[in-house]
Amino acid sequence: MKTNIFISAFLVLLTLVSCDSEPSLQKYFVENTEKKDFISLDVSPTILNVDKAKLSLKQSEALNSFEKMNILAFKANDKNQAQFETERAKVKAILENPKYQELMKVGSGKDGASVSFVGNDDNIEEFVIFANRKENGFAVVRVLGKNMNPNNIMTLMSVLKQSKIDMEQLKPLQQLVK
Repeated sequence: MKTNIFISAFLVLLTLVSCDSEPSLQKYFVENTEKKDFISLDVSPTILNVDKAKLSLKQSEALNSFEKMNILAFKANDKNQAQFETERAKVKAILENPKYQELMKVGSGKDGASVSFVGNDDNIEEFVIFANRKENGFAVVRVLGKNMNPNNIMTLMSVLKQSKIDMEQLKPLQQLVK
């Protein structure tokens, strides 16, 4: 009987400890994917539509480090400016967590973009691009992968030049620029 109580108490404690109440981009994406002012999109590496046989070893390695991209965009309009400001503040607060290391920031507080990453220089798990403009809204792009590094990202840019991007996968984002 004491063993069962001990095991039950241990499982409850383990559950409470494993529940991370800290906000994260992943949680933010999950919470907002289905909401009406948001556009959500998951993009696979197949979007690049590239002939892998023509890639160099370095380019193949860079492409293989890229697993997927998650995009969440908030489409602003005249009626939802207060919500836009609230949601933008939430994303900014999440990105202030030391876990997200900022690489670059451009623009002003109202309009601009930032690039951050999670991990270390040799093993980047996630790149985060956050761009916002009061008239259009904002977008958060999570580039997820394994063993990504800054060199892989730069090499991936050269692969982009050779690719024939499958625009069909990006079709949902057209709503954001209309």
